Amino acid sequence: MKTNTVKGTRDYLPGEAELRGFMQQQILETYRNAGFRQVITPVLEDIDNLNNSDGGDNLNLMFKVLKRGEKLSSAISKQQFDSLSDIGLRYDLTLPLSRYYANNKSKLILPMKCIQIGNAYRAENPQRGRYREFVHCDIDIVGLDSNWAEVELITTTAIALMKIGIQDFRVRINDRQLLKQLFLKCGFFESQIPALCIIFDKMDKIGTDGIARELSDKEFDSIACDNLLKYIRNNDFSMEEYIRIIGASEYTANIGRIMQSVNQLSMSRYRCEFDVTLVRGQGYYTGAVFEIESLEYSGSLAGGGRYDNLIGKFINETIPAVGFSIGFERIFDLLLEQNYTIPGRKKKIAMFFENDYLEAYQNAGELKNQYDVSIFEKPQKLGKFLNKLQSDGYWGFCFAKQSTEITAFNENSIR
Repeated sequence: MKTNTVKGTRDYLPGEAELRGFMQQQILETYRNAGFRQVITPVLEDIDNLNNSDGGDNLNLMFKVLKRGEKLSSAISKQQFDSLSDIGLRYDLTLPLSRYYANNKSKLILPMKCIQIGNAYRAENPQRGRYREFVHCDIDIVGLDSNWAEVELITTTAIALMKIGIQDFRVRINDRQLLKQLFLKCGFFESQIPALCIIFDKMDKIGTDGIARELSDKEFDSIACDNLLKYIRNNDFSMEEYIRIIGASEYTANIGRIMQSVNQLSMSRYRCEFDVTLVRGQGYYTGAVFEIESLEYSGSLAGGGRYDNLIGKFINETIPAVGFSIGFERIFDLLLEQNYTIPGRKKKIAMFFENDYLEAYQNAGELKNQYDVSIFEKPQKLGKFLNKLQSDGYWGFCFAKQSTEITAFNENSIR
């Protein structure tokens, strides 16, 4: 039997699990305080739903579940290898929420402000910040086409991040329609826009030269490519420059209103800035897209956008929707590296007994208002055990018969 976890998954030691629990609790509390209500969806989804979700590259990273019993045997015998799976693990929480709304709409109130916190799965090449099993913390507003939905999601998510110790960040915002206008202005065809978005989304990873190579590989019109590369190499992705080159529109006005509102509500704790290079990889986005980017550490901490057409795939009705998801695993890794201390938590102490567990239990009860108390039978090698407790984050210890005499750990107390 193997003791290692499956590649791309992790075990969590008690202290790590406590940090994850604290993070989820703070995020959930923030969302609930803003009027969002939690819903729960299964990790398993119909494979056709997932395949038709416009999930971009995530569709290539899906974990598929084989059919069972006779259905699997039949598909193999008929060499129907494209239909061996009928179920998949969700790669995010947006498609499940869209199906959830379609299935339960008669019981729901619009606009629906909902929370989802749960595991998602992608067949990633595992690396720091990217895992095959990971937690998503989402808030979504369904049924509201006003840009106040974007403002509330961005502001609420920023508050949640600050509550778990993330302070130095900015919000980047763009609109898929503005990207479309940029590509058309450069001379590309509308049918080429999905492929262009996939390439443009790699800007942070491959830079301008990488973008140029990928455009060349796709054999796009050379004049259109030159126009786009000229815009990129100017290295000015501000709204002012965009309007100067491409022109003003209802979409630039909408993004301008969102930025102005978010910046007013932020009270200078962070800034919301336009960035035309922001794409977001999922194909289901239809309008505004946004990310929260750490200014202290490279990379995104949260991302989302408007997906007005996804629910309509289920019910043939346009239902506006917008969502924002916190990059839980990346933030957890950052806090862990910083030896983050959970604020306001009670100190952990150990209580040792020799013969009378009941006495220890009763005495521990008197201390639990002030401490988290773990009861242990006194080991033969007490010093060695105390060292382990200290390494595991315990603040001190006592003995059941002298429960009021607590010894705090320090550098010289145990050898």
